[in-house]
Amino acid sequence: MVYPSPTTITSLSKILAAAAFCAFLPNQAAQAQDPLADFPLFIGCELKGTYHVFFLSRVTKDGTATYTASDRIAGTITLDGKAKAVGGTEGGDCVGKTLKQLRASGQAHDLKS
Repeated sequence: MVYPSPTTITSLSKILAAAAFCAFLPNQAAQAQDPLADFPLFIGCELKGTYHVFFLSRVTKDGTATYTASDRIAGTITLDGKAKAVGGTEGGDCVGKTLKQLRASGQAHDLKS
């Protein structure tokens, strides 16, 4: 029996992950404005010496984006507001920063083709 090489498996995994992600993106023809376009896909924050990756989870009609990470921690941010911790007062080095500041500090990351 012939098994695929590790490189092939890795490539297929990336393709499947990208396809799964794209399945959740809104259809541009059905929706004139993409509410996800202005927000980074993920944000990296440091809290008590541990680095967390917060992934974009949702954007509400009022333009509030929610980001979630492991350990059941989350945060919110708007296009013109500052990052806030959800469910607690400690949010690490992202809290209080705007999207512009998070991008400038290299903490906000967009999906690149």
